[in-house]
Amino acid sequence: MRVLITGVLGFTGRYVARAFRIAGWEVHGLGTASSDPDGVCDSYWQVDLCDALRMREAVAASCPTAVVHLAGLAFVGHGDPEAFYRINVIGTRNLLAATGRLSRCPGGVLLASSANVYGNATAGVLDESVSPNPANDYAVSKIAMEFMARLWMERLPVMIARPFNYTGVGQDDSFLLPKIVGHYRRREAAVELGNLDVVRDFSDVRVVAQKYLELVQSGASGRVFNVCSGRGRSLAEVIAVMNAMAGYEIEVRVNPAFVRANEVRKLIGSEAQLQSVIGVLPAIALEDTLAWMYGVESA
Repeated sequence: MRVLITGVLGFTGRYVARAFRIAGWEVHGLGTASSDPDGVCDSYWQVDLCDALRMREAVAASCPTAVVHLAGLAFVGHGDPEAFYRINVIGTRNLLAATGRLSRCPGGVLLASSANVYGNATAGVLDESVSPNPANDYAVSKIAMEFMARLWMERLPVMIARPFNYTGVGQDDSFLLPKIVGHYRRREAAVELGNLDVVRDFSDVRVVAQKYLELVQSGASGRVFNVCSGRGRSLAEVIAVMNAMAGYEIEVRVNPAFVRANEVRKLIGSEAQLQSVIGVLPAIALEDTLAWMYGVESA
């Protein structure tokens, strides 16, 4: 069992690699870093997603029995809209084309999309039947990637994961929860945020990694799956949890620059479809994830 993980040295990739290794898989990886100094992979190739020739060479050399595609541009506030489409759509197509050239078809090809494709839908809990309504370039690039991937589903066992928000130790401070936790770790008096009323469905990255493993091993191709907790939490609730954990109340300043006009107000998912395939996995409460990030518990 050989899994090829793109973006393997990124935040999510390291946890997914660990989950596969624990399950007995060989882990091979692609990334933009020049090397794998921490030994995350059994073998590693430096590859630009947009370099189709190099992608073909690396995929052929790894000879995977499964592929997990995590690489891409994920920060919604990134300042270069063109990069979303170039990396998330064309880069993914290059990977699928390279995988389609293998002499032996992998048993599963998991593509990580995003729950942001649902946009500003607010009518209850969102399942996969809700029509996409992307509200920013990142989300548009992800739904475009999904449509492009459908062109390959007759040739490859493609499955698409739509993860809702998730976090954990090692996530960049440009993302919301690591930014908030970092302020408390440094005992800062104030933090600047956007809209505190936005509601998100937060998961622990370790749980997400395990779900990706189980989904690949299930062989449930040709379908889209939400990956989520099924529970919405506002940023105001997160601040209250951290105030109690840190033992002081931080001053929250609403910075208009952080309030986006196309802000997705509410994202809560239903995971019923995924659970019908892999069952119900043990959850980690958001409070425990925040404690892990804050340093109360070891990684």
